[in-house]
Amino acid sequence: MDASAIRIRWRWRMLATVAVVLSACWHIAYISQPGSLDLAPDEAHYWMWSQCLDVSYYSKGPLVAWLIRGSCELFGDDVLGVRMPAVVCGSAMIVGLYVLTVRVFGCDRLACLVVFGALTLPAVALSRSVMTIDAPFTCCWCWSLVFGHEAIVRRARWAWPALGATLAVGILAKYTMLLWLASAVLFILSSQELRLHFRRPGFWIVIAIAAAGCVPILWWNYGHDWVSFRHVNALSGVSDRADKPPIRWLGPLVYLGTQFAILLGFWFVIWLCSMFVHRPGQESNPSKRFLWWLSAPTFLLFLACSLRTEVLLNWTAPAYLSGLVLAGGWLHHHLTTGSLWKRLYLSANAAFAIAVGLFITLSAFHVEFVRPMLVRLAGPPTQTNRMPLRRFDPTCRLRGWRYLGAEVSLLAEEMRSHGEEPHIAASRWYYASEVAFYSRTMEVYSFGPAVGDRQSQFDVWRPNPICDPSQFFGKTFIFIDVR
Repeated sequence: MDASAIRIRWRWRMLATVAVVLSACWHIAYISQPGSLDLAPDEAHYWMWSQCLDVSYYSKGPLVAWLIRGSCELFGDDVLGVRMPAVVCGSAMIVGLYVLTVRVFGCDRLACLVVFGALTLPAVALSRSVMTIDAPFTCCWCWSLVFGHEAIVRRARWAWPALGATLAVGILAKYTMLLWLASAVLFILSSQELRLHFRRPGFWIVIAIAAAGCVPILWWNYGHDWVSFRHVNALSGVSDRADKPPIRWLGPLVYLGTQFAILLGFWFVIWLCSMFVHRPGQESNPSKRFLWWLSAPTFLLFLACSLRTEVLLNWTAPAYLSGLVLAGGWLHHHLTTGSLWKRLYLSANAAFAIAVGLFITLSAFHVEFVRPMLVRLAGPPTQTNRMPLRRFDPTCRLRGWRYLGAEVSLLAEEMRSHGEEPHIAASRWYYASEVAFYSRTMEVYSFGPAVGDRQSQFDVWRPNPICDPSQFFGKTFIFIDVR
């Protein structure tokens, strides 16, 4: 490679680096300011986990709690401390997309464009400011793609242990990480020249290291009646419930519609095109086949699940990591080799999707600029719809929790001044979690299972009023509910 090509390559790398660093700084500045969005219910619940460290929890592995605890020790036990791991993991994921694109396509220009495209997606922006399990999970999935491509396709021996370690950490974040391994096995089985990996130690080293990530989760569940497995079965629609129809015939249509919306239409269509063009039997390049197999099976699995249960928007996120790289390659090819009209058409649609993505992202983080319009769209409150704005402004669900916590704290202090020591409880696990964070107390309980809410970590921690009522006889409670 001549000096000119090297300079051009490093220009693209520097441009991508600047974009990632500046966007990370923007997210840090946002979550540091007092007017940022309140913690989401999941974030508050995971913060509670971080105050009671364990090797696993009711519905997830321990990684999210460990990260939040470490971050709060470093940056302070506040919103910034809770959310800083999301910024770090999200930025590492974006870097992983760049590396993967370069290793597959050998084009830094394309890799930089993939990074820019990812940064304009509202879902990516949200995942870098809200600390849920998806931040470390998607980071681990993305770097597993990098190491997996090196190990399976390029046959680099050093990459096998790195892949196993990344998978193990990912499993500690989210059980869905096991789908990565299943998809990789399908890819190897589909390629006769790659099946030799089953006879070599590298693949089995990955299995052994990844299995180590399952040990803490299995050990914890062994002592807690396998509650995590029952939770996942119920969530995925595997377990039968009398109140659920056997088949949700409109489920696949709803699933496809939500996926179309979350990718702003254009990017979903581009992804579909790349999946069709590079499908098995048509694609000879093993690197592109690898990207296909690490995307399509996950998407199709959740499409099948939609017949039995509601598929949440974030479930399919890992499918679009390798899919985004493959779709970027497809789009780049047609933008550089297609006819003039095709290039103009694709460029115009891409520019429109980028503009819409940036507008939605900025509106979500600074909703004050669009709230007057949303208020007019929502209309006035009515007896049957007291909070119409929630239909048009999803960030409403991330506002007001700090005020609830402050009011509960004031009420508790008032009761203490009269000689009463109140216990705090709520009808839902998320009310209890938010109040715990914003009132700064861990003495909070959930009555959820007694009033129709699902079980949660509150039902695992003992003692609690549901499982140990005798220990709470005669106690005074501040009870939080919405009617």
